[in-house]
Amino acid sequence: MSSPFDFDPRRLEKLDQLRENGVAPYPHGLRITHSVKDVLALIGDRPGPELDADESVVVLAGRVMFKNEMGKAGFARIADRTERMQIFIRKNDLSEQDFLAWKGLDLGDHLWVEGRLMRTKTGEPSVRALRLRLAGKCIASLPDKFKGISDTEFRYRQRYVDLFMDEDSRKTFAIRSAVVSRIRRYLEDRGFQEVETPMMQVIPGGAAARPFITHHNALDLDLYMRIAPELYLKRLVVGGVERVFEINRNFRNEGVSTKHNPEFTMLELYQAYATWQDLMQMTEELVSALALELHGATALPYGEHILEFAQPWRRLRMDEGIAEAAGLSMEQVKDVEALRERWLVDHPKDAKNPKLPTTLGRWYELFFDAYVEPTLIQPTFVTHYPVEISPLSRRSDEDPNFADRFELFIAAKEIANGFNELNDPVDQAERFAAQARARTTGDDEAMFFDADYIRALTYGLPPCAGQGIGVDRLVMLLTNRQSIRDVILFPTLRPEAGGGDPR
Repeated sequence: MSSPFDFDPRRLEKLDQLRENGVAPYPHGLRITHSVKDVLALIGDRPGPELDADESVVVLAGRVMFKNEMGKAGFARIADRTERMQIFIRKNDLSEQDFLAWKGLDLGDHLWVEGRLMRTKTGEPSVRALRLRLAGKCIASLPDKFKGISDTEFRYRQRYVDLFMDEDSRKTFAIRSAVVSRIRRYLEDRGFQEVETPMMQVIPGGAAARPFITHHNALDLDLYMRIAPELYLKRLVVGGVERVFEINRNFRNEGVSTKHNPEFTMLELYQAYATWQDLMQMTEELVSALALELHGATALPYGEHILEFAQPWRRLRMDEGIAEAAGLSMEQVKDVEALRERWLVDHPKDAKNPKLPTTLGRWYELFFDAYVEPTLIQPTFVTHYPVEISPLSRRSDEDPNFADRFELFIAAKEIANGFNELNDPVDQAERFAAQARARTTGDDEAMFFDADYIRALTYGLPPCAGQGIGVDRLVMLLTNRQSIRDVILFPTLRPEAGGGDPR
């Protein structure tokens, strides 16, 4: 039967030749006793003569990343999930069949080795092979080992190659895994319960964003991929799960950039009888601890900057930040017309733009994105957002025009968003209604009216604070990666010409 994949006929011929010689190119049942890291630890700093006298046998396996044949002897360097090390091959130590398998090895093949510990004349820790097997045949050409993978799109599309060719890439995703694990441990140690809430929702809520739409055939029902788990998590707080969190995917049908991927990982947490101030302190503590635990320092490089994660972090009111960045007085920042005039100084072509904001909250969004956010390099909590652009946040007791809300910015990226939760069902219903009206006038990112959530609030949501933290962006900061695609194993891409993975 023919295959739609265009295999290299020369590679297929090699497979046939291996089988004719009695070598199974894709065997099963091969066991190992040690990882490469384990073997290197066994060797440690022991001298060669001591290792030669050690008759213990190790069994390990890895991908062949380097091969050097020297007649009846040779060297290979293999890599497994833990480390890389050298294998020493000598014809006299192997069976004829095993030596034939060695001769037929190509770069990229998986190699199973049984052997003894040794140190070469140059002092390199190695394993002297007594038995070996081809554990999995590679029939693709590897990238040049010296040039590496310079095509970033290749890295994203063929992450499976990137991971075994690039040690930094493997390290990045190991750190990502460690970040998620340590976040869980941090929250569980503080009494939080992890849950899973629906990915497909009848009403998308919890954020202002454009959703993806799908259809359930059996129910003949349109569903939305969730943009945030917030409203379900707060339902659980109503139900008595007073400390709750979820680490999972969100989906937003928006732009793709170095900071945005249509599906991304978020941590959302909610704590009853806590305030937004408590969550800012918790976030400082968590991220500082991550930096220290993963890197042994709180000052980490990021691009051309050194980010300082040691506590405390800067607090900046949104209106004060806009005034400072745009050269306005605090009186002008509270004046819609003054904001418009200042905007037109730098953007005169917008003078007849009918889409310019008409309210203070929308002007704040525009000014903040243009003038303030690009300047926020060191960790900064921006606070006191207008209620108009905070539809789920509780109003401030000090000034009801502002919400008890913060957003965390680091390296000019939004990392977290948190606030005191609005638990007044009447106020929440009115804000949902305002969002619903905005949708009817063409705002695709405005929220829907969620009547069931209002019903949940009528049973009483205790005083509560919650926040979301972008895990992908946090990992970017902790690994000095400039694109979100570098920290997502399989980022969303356009399909390749002629087919291939739909990413």
